[in-house]
Amino acid sequence: MGSGMEFEVLPLTIPSAEQAEAFGQQLGKLLQGGDCIALIGPLGSGKTTLCRGLGRGLETQQPLRSPSYLLCHEVEGRHPVLHLDAYFAARMESLLMEGLAQRFDSKHVLLVEWADQLVDWWPTDRLEIRIQVLPAGRRFLLQALGPVAQQRLLQLKNCGNLEVFS
Repeated sequence: MGSGMEFEVLPLTIPSAEQAEAFGQQLGKLLQGGDCIALIGPLGSGKTTLCRGLGRGLETQQPLRSPSYLLCHEVEGRHPVLHLDAYFAARMESLLMEGLAQRFDSKHVLLVEWADQLVDWWPTDRLEIRIQVLPAGRRFLLQALGPVAQQRLLQLKNCGNLEVFS
């Protein structure tokens, strides 16, 4: 980042997996080519569930599923989606060095699970979603790091449907 800017965090309480998918769909409808969503959370926190909803909002031709062992799935939709899983950081970094990072362009939407594993590889302008596990549900902490991500966060807030997650 290096700009010294403070970025607002939008906290949302998500009571169920179904609502996590619904929220993802709502956000996915707003995403454009070049957008990056960086997902951070412990194992089993719902990163892939959220991605399934994002995929629905992006009108992907098939439901998004975890790319853990393959590291990357490319799926066609309203915009082509690169769905990455950085859990196996060394393997992912090798793939990124071999040329995958060159695909981070204005055409693709980038969805990264375990984004905190290799933070220096992702676009600096990204929407980070940190997922915390609660006794009943999840807490999503959304933080826009950059002007495009800030625009997406503002669009999301202006949808008028977020009050169910507050």
